[in-house]
Amino acid sequence: MAALCRQCGTAHADPAPARCTECGSPRMLSHTELNDLAIAHIDCDAFYASVEKRDRPELANVPVIVGGGRRGVVSACCYIARLKGVRSAMPMYQALKACPDAVVIRPEIEKYARVGGQIRDLMRSVTPLVEPLSIDEAFLDLSGTERLHHGSPAQTLAKLVRRIESEVGVTASIGLSHNKFLAKLASELDKPRGFAIIGRAETIEFLGSRPVGTIWGVGASLRGRLERDGITTVGQIRSLDEATLTARYGSIGTRLFHLARGEDNRAVNPRGEAKTISAETTFEHDMSDATELARRMWPLCEKVSRRLREKGLAAGTITLKLKTKSFRSFTRARKLATPTQLAEVLYQSALPLLQAETNGQSFRLIGIGSSTFANPADADVPDLLNDKVENYAKVEEAMEAVRKKFGRPAIMKGRSFS
Repeated sequence: MAALCRQCGTAHADPAPARCTECGSPRMLSHTELNDLAIAHIDCDAFYASVEKRDRPELANVPVIVGGGRRGVVSACCYIARLKGVRSAMPMYQALKACPDAVVIRPEIEKYARVGGQIRDLMRSVTPLVEPLSIDEAFLDLSGTERLHHGSPAQTLAKLVRRIESEVGVTASIGLSHNKFLAKLASELDKPRGFAIIGRAETIEFLGSRPVGTIWGVGASLRGRLERDGITTVGQIRSLDEATLTARYGSIGTRLFHLARGEDNRAVNPRGEAKTISAETTFEHDMSDATELARRMWPLCEKVSRRLREKGLAAGTITLKLKTKSFRSFTRARKLATPTQLAEVLYQSALPLLQAETNGQSFRLIGIGSSTFANPADADVPDLLNDKVENYAKVEEAMEAVRKKFGRPAIMKGRSFS
């Protein structure tokens, strides 16, 4: 059995010492397949809250919640707050009831994106095969990197998270396995600052007693169907053949069949593209007025437009998201005639969707999403029958020039004001 110091990445022969002979740390890890696995999932620990604590050291031992005001929801929270019952996506009033002494900080997405970019660069310094899942997590394939880094993938990963901690100032957890599905499961087993392994030999036993929701893609609806059919564990799924699963649950039945056996042949894809780019806001008070809702929607369109340009994408579909005062969420989507990067096109396309829903009902949240991405070269093509798109582009180009020179608040459209 191979052993590794999680603190410094030093390899040790079997049996592993109680403390690392190199750095003295007791954070030792042993596993029979330690040196044979190369697919990893790295996930930062309570990322938004960790960044805020890094920037405000006086909050180190204080419960921190990152999110909107009392009417908003929790975007993230530190582990101290979690111990008191706070969870991501929890309504803020519930979070503050559970943890009244928490320090609440408004999220700064652009700051978190910059920090996430630093972490992504460190990941890419050890392998080009990095597939981001979100701002603070990614899959890595370190196959064939042993000679380059003079050590096993496990050693390289331990040294990588130590660099993330020392150079960026946040901690991360590692999941190591033989495929992406199991690597992601492993990264959730030992947080924070964790390093967990699921080897080939233990895969079937590990999955057997896990709840069906463990399987990637099994959400609340499918989990309910499986449970109504008497299937509550992954082991029970494994007792059914592929044909039966497909007949009962459709195309996802094939996924259930393979993942229940720990089989996942998806490669780590460094060119994986974002499926959606979106922005949303939660109101301090429920809102039903159509004009005011449209006013609140406009800056979201600007934000999505900016992110599309930053990522070199154009949107082919616009989606409006609304959440009622009773927390019921729904979306309305519209396919665009031509792809766009323009905030005004996003706004004008979403406006009819919004107007169709503003019938006196009150809402607590509004969001704008974009998807079905295309090459920006094909976006916002001038139309002889409609010259507005060309005018929109000129206006937004001029506004962006002013903002680059004087800051974003320097110029705004009239609809931004009450």
